[in-house]
Amino acid sequence: MEPVTTPQLDSDPPLTTESRAHLLPTTADLRARMVLPSLPEAHRSIPIASGASWFRKILAFAGPGYLVAVGYMDPGNWATDLGGGSKFGYTLLSVVLISNLMAMFLQALSAKLGIATGRDLAQACREHYSRRTSLFLWVVCEIAIAACDLAEVLGSAVALKLLFGVPLLAGVLITALDVLLVLALQGRGFRLVEAFVVTLIATIAVCFAYEIFFAHPLWREAAIGFLPRAEILRNREMLYIAISILGATVMPHNLYLHSSIVQTRAFGASSRDRREAMRYAIFDSTVALGFAFFINAAILVLGAAAFHTRSLNNVAEIADAFKLLSPVLGASFASTLFACALLASGQNSTLTGTLAGQIVMEGFLKLRLKPWLRRLITRAIAIIPAALVIGFAGENKVTSLLILSQVVLSFQLPFAVIPLIQFTADRSKMGEFANSRLITILAWIIAATILFFNAELLWLIFRSA
Repeated sequence: MEPVTTPQLDSDPPLTTESRAHLLPTTADLRARMVLPSLPEAHRSIPIASGASWFRKILAFAGPGYLVAVGYMDPGNWATDLGGGSKFGYTLLSVVLISNLMAMFLQALSAKLGIATGRDLAQACREHYSRRTSLFLWVVCEIAIAACDLAEVLGSAVALKLLFGVPLLAGVLITALDVLLVLALQGRGFRLVEAFVVTLIATIAVCFAYEIFFAHPLWREAAIGFLPRAEILRNREMLYIAISILGATVMPHNLYLHSSIVQTRAFGASSRDRREAMRYAIFDSTVALGFAFFINAAILVLGAAAFHTRSLNNVAEIADAFKLLSPVLGASFASTLFACALLASGQNSTLTGTLAGQIVMEGFLKLRLKPWLRRLITRAIAIIPAALVIGFAGENKVTSLLILSQVVLSFQLPFAVIPLIQFTADRSKMGEFANSRLITILAWIIAATILFFNAELLWLIFRSA
C-alpha cells in the first residue's frame, strides 16, 4: 500500500497509514525523535470523551484560554488603564477594545498551530529558522517574559504594601517566594493550575464589579469611548499610554504558551477530531479573553469615573488610586478590594509566566531546567531592576516602570506575531488547516498595525528629544 503522508513541520518524517493515529506524538515518540516536548508531564494528559455532549466537551477544553487570559489582566494593565482613564477619561477604551480583538485573533492562530502540527510556536521556530535566528527570537522572547515578570513583581509588592504595610523593597524580595506556590500547583496536575487561575480571575471580576457599581460611570461617554479617534495618534502622551495598553494586552509570550497548553487535551488524530479541537479551543480562548476585556475596560472606566470626572487627572500611581477610591466612591471596602484584586492579578500572572518561560526555553533550546530553578532565574532578572529603581529613584517611580515594561512588551510583539502568521499560512506545515487568504490578509494587517504604532511612538519620542 502507498504510504499516506500528512503535512508536518519541515523536520518531521512522513507518516504512514499505520502511524496516522499518532499524528500528535506522545512524549515517548518525541524523545525517540530527539525532540523534547514543552510541558511533557502535561502532554495529552486530559482525556476528551468522543461521545460526549457539546457542553461536556466545552468543559473539557476549558482552561488553556484562561491561563492565557491572565496575562491580559496583569498589574501592567492596571498602571496603563488607570493612567489612561484618569488623564484622558474614556477616550482610550477604543484602544482596549482593538487590542483585545487583536489578542482574540492571534490566540486563535496560536491554538490552531499547536493542534494542527503538534508543535508549539517555539519548537516551530527552532525547526524552521536558522540557529542564529532562533537564538535571536529566544533572547527577544526572554526579554518579554522578564518585562512581564517585572510588572508582576511590582504589582504584587504594591499590593502587599497597601494591604499589610510591607515596605515596597521588602515586598519585591518576598515575591521571590512565589516559586513555592508554582511548584506546589504544578506537582498536583494541570487541571488544578487551571482551576486556581479561574478562581483568581473570578475574584478580580467580583472586586471590579463592586468598584464599578459605586463609581457610577457615564455610560454614554463610555460607549463613545469605544470609537477610535485620530487624536490618539497626534498626542504623544496619549499614544504612549495607548501603546503600553497594546503591549499589556497582546503579550508575545502568550502566543508561545497557548500553542503548547492546547496540547494537554487528548483529542483524536483524525482531521475531524483536530478540527473539532480547534473549534473548542478557540471558543475557550475567546470567552476567556472576553473576561479579560471586561476587567481591562473596568479598570479604565474606574479611572475615568472615579478620578477624571472629578478633575483628578493625574492619578496614575496605583497607591494614589488605593488611597482615593474609598473616600471618592464613598464605599468603605473599595480600596481594600482594589488591593486584593491587584494581589490576585500578580499571583495569577506568576503562574502563566513560569509556564511560558519553561515552554520557550525547551522549545528554542531543547533545554529543560527544573521548574524551581527556571522560576528563580526569571524572578531574579525581574527583581534586580525593580529593587534598583525603588532604591535609587524612590517608590514614586514604580508606576512609570510598570508602564515602561508594557511598552517593552509591545516592541517585542512583531517577533512572535510574524512567525505565527507565517507558519499558520504555510500549507506544507498546516495542511488543510492552513489559514485562508482572508485570514492571512487580516493577520498581516494586525501585524502592520502593531508595527505602525511602535514606529509612530519612536518618531514622537525622537522628534521631541
